[in-house]
Amino acid sequence: MTKTDLNKIIQSRAPDSLSQDVYLPTLAAAFLLDRKAQNLTKKTLDFYRVNLETVISWLDTQAVKTVTELTPETLRAFFIAMSEQGHKAGGVLAFYRTVRVFLRWYAMEFEPLEWRDPLRKVKPPKVDIEPLEPVSMDTVRALLDTCKRGKFTGERDRAILLFLLDAGVRAGELLALDRQDTDILTGDVLIRKSKSRKPRTVFIGRTARRALRSYLKMREDMARALFVTDEGERLRMAGLRQIMVRRSRLAGVPVPSLHSFRRAFALTMNRAGVDLLTIARLLGHSDLSILERYIKHTGEDLRGSHERGSPVDGVL
Repeated sequence: MTKTDLNKIIQSRAPDSLSQDVYLPTLAAAFLLDRKAQNLTKKTLDFYRVNLETVISWLDTQAVKTVTELTPETLRAFFIAMSEQGHKAGGVLAFYRTVRVFLRWYAMEFEPLEWRDPLRKVKPPKVDIEPLEPVSMDTVRALLDTCKRGKFTGERDRAILLFLLDAGVRAGELLALDRQDTDILTGDVLIRKSKSRKPRTVFIGRTARRALRSYLKMREDMARALFVTDEGERLRMAGLRQIMVRRSRLAGVPVPSLHSFRRAFALTMNRAGVDLLTIARLLGHSDLSILERYIKHTGEDLRGSHERGSPVDGVL
């Protein structure tokens, strides 16, 4: 089924034989309108829309057209079908989360007296927590070695690499920064546009500040953006990725993902003894669960922790 067909289903009105307040496509449209009224990000809205379109189109093939026809068995069959169609456990969980939010919204919006949420009896799919690989320090050093000092692109790229690693910011947050957002003397950085839309302050250390000052001294433009192209335009995501590709080729190393710098930040901070709550706040995470994938402890990490905290060696 094409995206156009999915849109037709979700935008269609209920047949005369069905009530608008139980017809799934009508409810989905109302749900998305409610989410949009809450000023959710476009990415979040697209997440709900695409997932709901998939759910409703599959239910339509099963002749399930109303929320009152949903059963635990039907929902289990949908999740199994998605898995069999090649969706990974994380993708199936995304469908589960979407259905859960949608049905909870329906219950609060319409307060149906005799309806019971069928998802209450359906357990979410288990997802193995796979650690996310951080960029290695050897790779970072190799990338930095390709950044020629005294040259605009070299100074800029060096500042970007150190900034990503030292502040732990998302690539999008880095690109959205203006000059005024960073105090090059103290290292305070104000993130105005975060994923959660909540501003936060992060920091860069002495080395990253020196690199940033060296880069800014070479700027001849009047642009507000902190990081710009050769022409003085704000650097975009495609340009940032190209910088990483070019530097990696020059260094002869695999191209690291932009997000791997953020993971390296979290892991290095944790190894240095910074508590998890502080790391989560610096990263802009609302809880600690996501850190489980960021912080991958090796055998040496665990051995070192045991040596520092051994009850026998340290107390007896």
